[in-house]
Amino acid sequence: MKVIITGATGMVGKGILLECLDHKDITEVLSISRRSTDIKHVKLKELMHSDFSEFASVAGQLKGYDACFACMGVSSAGMNEETYTKFTYHFTLSLARELYRINPEMTFNYVSGKGTDSSEKGSVMWARVKGKTENDILSLGFKQAYVFRPGAIIPMRGVEPSSKIYRILVNNLTWLLKLLKKLAPNAIVDTTQIGLAMINISQKGYHKKVINPVDMLALAN
Repeated sequence: MKVIITGATGMVGKGILLECLDHKDITEVLSISRRSTDIKHVKLKELMHSDFSEFASVAGQLKGYDACFACMGVSSAGMNEETYTKFTYHFTLSLARELYRINPEMTFNYVSGKGTDSSEKGSVMWARVKGKTENDILSLGFKQAYVFRPGAIIPMRGVEPSSKIYRILVNNLTWLLKLLKKLAPNAIVDTTQIGLAMINISQKGYHKKVINPVDMLALAN
């Protein structure tokens, strides 16, 4: 299986990338990013792309892939709705539409978030925008498309959060996350589990389109 990953310089994307590089069934990984992952591996190719508003200019390098793990994202903190929509909705859909045009039989997995508003009408801005992003991805027509909604995430394998605030929280409160995972094992996932869940769902499919933590845990096994 050949996969595309976006957001591989972030916490979730890098965690998924590491699982893909180690997985016996994945033969090639293409990371699309503005900067290098600084990882050297025989399976890994990197495409430096500065303008995520369009992917037609690099379409020739995107053909022939079996799955896309779309992990790029930004925090809504301090952003107005227009700017957040640009980074979250327009950039993601620009990639998804181009991939559907050239690889309609692929699986498209999008990392969303717990609390996303599928109605697109709620009062929470980020949840509305993520909801529209999810809805439009699922309606494009891919052979398989899924939206992943993790809540709290524990980084594994030395991966660090790209967000300074979350990095501070994780570095100081990892013990608390692990305790919560023991107390509520179906509510918290780690980056390894998300990565394995994405790989397995791409190979075997799943009976739900919206993938919550409990589904990720089942898919990871």
